[in-house]
Amino acid sequence: MTNVFDILKERGFIKQATHEDEIRELLGKEEVTFYIGFDPTADSLHIGHFLQVITMAHLQRAGHKPIFLIGGGTAMVGDPSGRTDMRRMLTPEEINHNGDRFIQQTKGFLDFTEDKGILANNADWLMELEYVPFLREVGKHFSVNRMLTAECYKNRMEKGLSFLEFNYMIMQAYDFLELYRRHGCRMQLGGDDQWSNIIAGADLIRRIEGESAYGMTFTLLTTSEGKKMGKTESGAIWLDPEKTSPFEFYQYWRNVDDKDVENCLSLLTFLPMDEVRKLGALQGSEINKAKEILAFEVTKLVHGADEATKAEEAAKALFGQGAIGGSVPTTEISKDQLKDMDILALLITTDLSPSRGEGRRLVQQGGISINEEKVTDFNMTISESLFNNDTIMIRKGKKVYHQVKLV
Repeated sequence: MTNVFDILKERGFIKQATHEDEIRELLGKEEVTFYIGFDPTADSLHIGHFLQVITMAHLQRAGHKPIFLIGGGTAMVGDPSGRTDMRRMLTPEEINHNGDRFIQQTKGFLDFTEDKGILANNADWLMELEYVPFLREVGKHFSVNRMLTAECYKNRMEKGLSFLEFNYMIMQAYDFLELYRRHGCRMQLGGDDQWSNIIAGADLIRRIEGESAYGMTFTLLTTSEGKKMGKTESGAIWLDPEKTSPFEFYQYWRNVDDKDVENCLSLLTFLPMDEVRKLGALQGSEINKAKEILAFEVTKLVHGADEATKAEEAAKALFGQGAIGGSVPTTEISKDQLKDMDILALLITTDLSPSRGEGRRLVQQGGISINEEKVTDFNMTISESLFNNDTIMIRKGKKVYHQVKLV
């Protein structure tokens, strides 16, 4: 039987590990309880989180037990990792709502029934801590000098690091200790930006409990040029279909760069690596077949087979100029609304532009087409004659499509 460590290594997940040989041996001989923490700072997981959820699924399928930790306590402070400024302070109500949404979005990938996995929230212990006893038990094990050399703090020193955020590493380390005590958790995983926090937790368990604990980080999802994936002009790629529609989600993966296809198939799907390598090796127009498989597989995992099929059919119809399915983002407007409507007003109505000024810029730069005809006049009137079967298709840039229906 293949060791899951080797699977993760072959697929390109592993970036750093505290004790690579020991971790591999441990994962090969016994059930290991491990955790990843997710601070609920938004009301949906995004594609960066999805990479970590896929990792948890690989480990669970190999017989290990995941702890999906909601950072209800750490989100009250805010993680400074990768930030140039302080995060917006969220209310406890916002944090609880966001945490509930995270859990709902994860249940399609991970099994929490019959003790196969654990859902936890660090608010359960962090919000109850007494300050002075906590400092005496935990704070004494942290060197401020060493903490300030960590990437998550070093990047903030010039602009100023609040004492609130300075506590984040200690809180995350304490999470690991608490999960070790409650559930026998021996391993923490996370994105590579969490390396300093992860090794702080493993070190804390060794110092206080005298036991070995392990940490492993995963590569961040980036393009071949090193840019972080999962962002578009309109913002992040979310797992919530209300924030990123299944069609938009599908189109994002359908349009990745040729050089990124194999990496995305490897990290974001469960396709066998032999198939991944064959698809990644396709050349010229053939690579589009691999992109369609990537888009379908990732959309199926996140939104289900029905929505993936609808998105695939809509995309094929759209680019084949056939009848367009309902998965393309659509806005309905009445004939009364159409009176005196110009292209700039239509762009605002369809959320393709936040303002008339931005809409004017898009038109002037040649970024707007209607029914595949480029719009050159930002005073253009939208008349019924433009509609074919009461429908027009707006294209913004090369890849963003929006259907308008007259009702």
